[in-house]
Amino acid sequence: MPWQCTVADTGYGMTVQDNVRKPLDRLSEALTAEMEAVNALIRDRMASRHAPRIPEVTAHLIEAGGKRLRPMLTLAAAKLLGYPGPWHVHLAATVEFIHTATLLHDDVVDESAQRRGRPTANLLWDNKSSVLVGDYLFARSFQLMVEPGNLRTLEILANASATIAEGEVLQLTAAQDLATDESVYLQVVRGKTAALFSAATEVGGVIAGAPDDQVQALFDYGDALGISFQIVDDLLDYGGATETIGKNVGDDFRERKLTLPVIKAIAKADAQERAFWTRTIEAGDQRDGDLEHALSLLARHGAMEAARADALAHAARARAALQVLPAHPIRDMLADLADFVVSRVA
Repeated sequence: MPWQCTVADTGYGMTVQDNVRKPLDRLSEALTAEMEAVNALIRDRMASRHAPRIPEVTAHLIEAGGKRLRPMLTLAAAKLLGYPGPWHVHLAATVEFIHTATLLHDDVVDESAQRRGRPTANLLWDNKSSVLVGDYLFARSFQLMVEPGNLRTLEILANASATIAEGEVLQLTAAQDLATDESVYLQVVRGKTAALFSAATEVGGVIAGAPDDQVQALFDYGDALGISFQIVDDLLDYGGATETIGKNVGDDFRERKLTLPVIKAIAKADAQERAFWTRTIEAGDQRDGDLEHALSLLARHGAMEAARADALAHAARARAALQVLPAHPIRDMLADLADFVVSRVA
């Protein structure tokens, strides 16, 4: 039977978003005071006395109901290792600003119309506003990341920002090139997604003064979780529901992105199938019925199941990395989070 994602597939009788938020609810409860401080700092630093467009655009995205997963990872890592504060709050806010800036830029590059179930900022305002406000948030993130006075966390977050930008540029050239293989795909994913996950967890350990092996474990957890998260996102684009994934099904296909399921299908394609992918992805000549045909090719070659197996393997790697860390309820929540990410396509 071909792979498909349905409410029943989650195994918990709930929507995809409910399923992924379950462990986040537990983390959020454990980090209530810290998250309130992060949210207050975000609202304060996204203000602008001279350019009201900045808080308008920023609030549209930040207040849109995002999961705040990345800043929560920073807070969780610090609390797990006994850090009393206060600088993990600044680092968490930094992570969220970097993430929001990249989303604003992404939507312009991808010409997206929907983000978190709402019209994108560039659609409501314009591309110029999205790019410039994204630039402002990047600048704000650097102001925030220097405030703790810790050179190592500054280096980690600065390097992550550069890696994210590099990953986005790599995707521009790789995403529509049928020569892109799984190794290049992983390089893109590590850049555009996993780099911020791993930086978020790593700086939590560094600011807590954790030993090197624990900091490395946090990095490894974030890296594996981020890769798994992105593979699942790629899968949901071909098998989720618009109201539960917050974007339109088939967006990646329409935007001519070579995501993991498609890369796996192309690797097994015959000449006729390869001609289809060349026309739709490389040349951008898409016609009625092409998305349905693409889905049939993914099913024919077991591409969705194979990509799901990869996501599960990275989730297992994330769980294994946590074993180096001290026993703590938050460690258990982070382990459950890795499972819940992939349970969206279980």
